[in-house]
Amino acid sequence: MMGDRDFRSIVENALDSIGKELEINIDSADIQTIHLHEVVKCLRRSYYDRIDPQEVQRRGFNELLSGLLRKLQYGSDPKEFAIDDIKLKGQVDMLIDDSIFIFRGATNELETPQANDVLYLNACMWIYDKPDGIIVYITGDRKETTFSISRNKKMFEEIIRRVRVLNDLLKEQKTPILEPSTECSECQYYERCFMKKKNTKQLDLAEMLGFGSKKD
Repeated sequence: MMGDRDFRSIVENALDSIGKELEINIDSADIQTIHLHEVVKCLRRSYYDRIDPQEVQRRGFNELLSGLLRKLQYGSDPKEFAIDDIKLKGQVDMLIDDSIFIFRGATNELETPQANDVLYLNACMWIYDKPDGIIVYITGDRKETTFSISRNKKMFEEIIRRVRVLNDLLKEQKTPILEPSTECSECQYYERCFMKKKNTKQLDLAEMLGFGSKKD
């Protein structure tokens, strides 16, 4: 707190507002259009986002990186890929000649790319029919790590399978199975899948034992 103003809340509200402006709009009622980012992450999370959404708390501007870049002149228009009567819709952050780029924020320099980012980029190469794909991770202190990948048909077939699964579950109003991952602890739906989170307070052991500092 500084004076009567809670600047932390101001920053959080600003991040939420910017995030809402940049996020990809999904028509929850149009289950015949599945967005690529829905199927490269936990299907249960994507299902809840459509059926009973709960806002996610954004932690920093790094999370907004991809959306910001899509708004710039290098950003590409969304494209669709037909899967029978379903449309798979994707969008890359940057398209230069025959190369597709996606940008992601990172807390530190990575030795390998994140699996869901590889799935996303590979699918984009098929949707846009481009041979080259590059993932760029940028940390808060502006360090960059770049990975290039080649198109993989089997990997794209897995995306197509997940598109069909999510479409079927939305039709039947059935909740997808659990897909536990390291992202679960930060998911806004954690308590729907696991136990209720406990609010714990940090305890000072010295103070508990009566050794806390006292004024003479």
